Amino acid sequence: MITISKANQLHTSSMAEILNEIIEKGGTTAIATPVTADEITSWMQQEPSRSAWHVAEKPDGAVLGFQWIAPADYLPQDAAEIATFARIGHTGHGVGSALFKSTANAARALGYRWINANIRTDNEGGIAYYQSRGFETYGYKSGVRMDNGQVVDKVLKRFDL
Repeated sequence: MITISKANQLHTSSMAEILNEIIEKGGTTAIATPVTADEITSWMQQEPSRSAWHVAEKPDGAVLGFQWIAPADYLPQDAAEIATFARIGHTGHGVGSALFKSTANAARALGYRWINANIRTDNEGGIAYYQSRGFETYGYKSGVRMDNGQVVDKVLKRFDL
């Protein structure tokens, strides 16, 4: 059984661990350098009235994944950017589905009209995940330089609330 709750500072070590494993594996996230729990705490404190953070936990409290929405400079005020991360080995087990239900409800409560997913085109799992939630492609970004210097292309997908 998976429980969804609002993320807080007590979750940030597990969140950093999950994200760093994904970064180390490579090829699926635009975040290119390892993160710390303090960095995630800092991200969570940016625009708290316009963002929502959730974690998926096992009954014993082990964090299986997390998701957030927040405003992005390149999006209109009525749109939120989304990011989703599941612990390696736990994709396809309902973590993302459970997280998205809570995130979509939070987005509506925050007054957003749609959610944007900005996905690397080589992230086949991420593309499939967002498509399975009902996101539709509306654009592309070519030649995006990441923090580590790597250049990737991205697909933009939209979910209307």
